[in-house]
Amino acid sequence: MAGTSEVVQRSLNINTKLVPRLEAAAKQNAILRIGWTNAGDPVPKNGELGLCPGLPEGARIRALGVLGSWTAAFGKGGTFTIQGDSGGFLGAGNDGTSIRCEQLSGDFTGFAMHSGDITVLEGAGNDAGAMMTGGRLVVRGPCGARVGGGMSDGLIVVHGDVGPDPGAGMTGGCIVVNGRCPTPPPGVVLRPLETKELNAINKELADESLHVPSDAVCLSAHENSLTVEGLGDMVSSSDLSSVGLTPSGQPRLPPYATVDTIALIGVTEEVNPLALPIPMMPHLPADMDLSGESASEATQAVLNQHPSLVHNQPRSMDVYIVDGDRLTDVVNAVPMAGGFAVDLDRLPSMNAEQLDGLLVALRSIARENAPSMLIQAVGRVEALHRSAVHHDVHVAMARIEDGSGLSEAAALPIIGRSNKEHLTDSSTQSAVLLGFAATGHDVAVLLAAGVHIVASEVPVADLDDMALWLMGTQDDLAHELRRVGVTSVDMLQRQHLRALDTETASVSGLRLAGYGRPLPHWFAR
Repeated sequence: MAGTSEVVQRSLNINTKLVPRLEAAAKQNAILRIGWTNAGDPVPKNGELGLCPGLPEGARIRALGVLGSWTAAFGKGGTFTIQGDSGGFLGAGNDGTSIRCEQLSGDFTGFAMHSGDITVLEGAGNDAGAMMTGGRLVVRGPCGARVGGGMSDGLIVVHGDVGPDPGAGMTGGCIVVNGRCPTPPPGVVLRPLETKELNAINKELADESLHVPSDAVCLSAHENSLTVEGLGDMVSSSDLSSVGLTPSGQPRLPPYATVDTIALIGVTEEVNPLALPIPMMPHLPADMDLSGESASEATQAVLNQHPSLVHNQPRSMDVYIVDGDRLTDVVNAVPMAGGFAVDLDRLPSMNAEQLDGLLVALRSIARENAPSMLIQAVGRVEALHRSAVHHDVHVAMARIEDGSGLSEAAALPIIGRSNKEHLTDSSTQSAVLLGFAATGHDVAVLLAAGVHIVASEVPVADLDDMALWLMGTQDDLAHELRRVGVTSVDMLQRQHLRALDTETASVSGLRLAGYGRPLPHWFAR
C-alpha cells in the first residue's frame, strides 16, 4: 500500500476534481463514479480517505473499493454508495445525505449525525452512532462496543450482536437490537418494542430485508434517572505574573521608538498566512459574534485587524474551531474562514489514518492553502507536536487548561523541551491556548519561552470593551519590548526571563531573580 503522504495527495486530487462536477451532475441527475475508468472498467480504490465532504442536495456518487476514514462527512444532501468497505467516521456530521456501505464500516460510523440516513450491510466497529442528535443508522451485522454512546436523538437499528456498554451516556433516541445485547450500563433501559413503535420503525425502513422482527429489543435513556453536576476540571494553579522580563544588558528604548509586534500564522510558501497585529488571537466563546452590527465604527476598525479563534460565523480572517459539538456546521463555516483548527480534545481519539482523513476533508472544503492548526492538552504536547509535523499542520497549539491544574510557569519547560525536540527543523509553529485573558506581559513571556502564537480567553462580552482590551494589550506588549530593549517580538529570548520567587523557579527551570541561575535540582541527572 502506498505511503501516507501519497494516499493523502491522491485523496485531495480526487476531491479537487470532483467538487466542480457535483453541481453539473446534480442538474443532469447523473451519477459520479469513483473507482472506475472513463470506459467503465473497475479500478477499485485502496485507502483513499476524506472523500466527498459536504455533499450537496442532488449529488449522487458511487465508489468502488476500500475507502479510508471520514468518507462522505458533513453531508447536506444527495446520496453516496460504497461498493466495498469504509474506514472510521463514515458519514460523521451528516446532516441530510443518504449513505450506503455495502460491506464493513469502521469505528464511529455516523458520529454526531444530525439528519439523513446511513446503512451498513456487513457490520460496524466501535462507537457506531455515537453522539447522534438525529437521523437514522441501520447496521446489518455485528456492532462493536458503545453503540449509540452519548446520543441525544435519532434511531439506530442493529441486525446483529452488539458489544459491551450499548447506549452508554445516551440521553435520548432509540437503539433497536435484533440480536444478542449485553446488560446496558446505568441510565439505559432495555425493554421490548411496543407494537406501535415496531410498526413505525418498519414503515420508516423502506427496505423490507431490514425490517425489525417483533422479538427485537429497544435501548432508551432512563426517564427518571438523576442528573448529578460534577465539580469540573481543576483550573490552573497560577498565571505568569511570577515570571519577570529583564533587559539582559540591552539599553531601554525611548517611549516613542517603533517596535515590531506583527506575527504570521503560517510561515511556508505553500500557505496563505494570516497576519496578526500582535502574536495573540482572542479565543471567542461560542455565543459571541463579531459581525459587529451593534459595534461602533471605531470598534469595528480595531476588531477587523485581529484574527480570532471562533466557534461560529467566522470572518475571512478568523480561524474556525472544528470540534465534536458542531460538525454539521463545518461545511458552511470552514470555506468562509481564513483557516481552521482541529480541537483534538473535543473529538474522539483518532489514529494517524483517521486524522489524515479529517484533514483531507477539511482541506478539500477550506480556502486554498488556508493555514491549519491542531489543539490539544499541554499534558500531551509531545504527541501534539509530533502529530502536527507528521500531518503537515502549520500550528500546534497546546491548551494550558487541560484539567490537571498545571500552572503556566510549569508548562513553560514542558513546551520548550518539546519545541526543541520536535519543531526545531520543521515549519510548524508552536502556540498555546490560555484559560485567562492575557496581558502584554503574558504574551511577551510566552514568546521569550519559545512560543510563536498565543490564544487567549476574552475578558469581556461587549465588543467595545473587547476592542479596548486588544488595543491595551498591544500597547502593553510594545511597552515591554521597549523596556527590555528589543525592537521586535522575534528578539525575545529565554535569557530575558526570570522567576520572581523560588516556587516559580522550582517548577519552571528559569533563573531565579537575584540568584542568577536555575535552582540546583534542574542540573541533576
